[in-house]
Amino acid sequence: MEKEILQLFSNLTERDRDIQYESYEELMKIMQEPVDWTYAVWEQLVQALTYKNGHARALAAQILCALAAKSDPEERVLEDFLKIWAVTYDEKPVTARHTLQAIWKIGLAGQVQSDLVVSYLAKRFQTCLDEKHPTLIRYDIIVSLKKLYDQTSDPKLLDIAQRLINEEQNVKYKKKYKSAIRS
Repeated sequence: MEKEILQLFSNLTERDRDIQYESYEELMKIMQEPVDWTYAVWEQLVQALTYKNGHARALAAQILCALAAKSDPEERVLEDFLKIWAVTYDEKPVTARHTLQAIWKIGLAGQVQSDLVVSYLAKRFQTCLDEKHPTLIRYDIIVSLKKLYDQTSDPKLLDIAQRLINEEQNVKYKKKYKSAIRS
């Protein structure tokens, strides 16, 4: 693995949040294209999903989602999806949301991955009412479906989002969710 990539991963553990963020942003930019170092970091990232530090859990989940999107020819994400999904229920709401907001990227890897992500997002939309912040969770799910649609142009994604929105009883929230798929 290149020194530059190793340094970026090392910087993710720096105390200085600016250095962490800059390195995270650079990694996300790099991972928009396929990379050849996915499996050199994969297992470490999967382990980091259970670290004590919520920030580390969120970073690991977001990076795994980005790697799965373009650089997972072995489809390891199918084996580890539930470990990533578990972080969407994290005790720290910010960790859970960052993971939920990134998980749609897994759907870019192929039809099996897309169907998996969409089914979990749809079920979560329907079952999250007893969780903390269900409105935010539902909004993130609708935004995720829209982002996946924007990247794939699969019309069934908008149909699913619309069906979920129609399940919302609160007019105010329904309007908010509808605005997410219009943007």
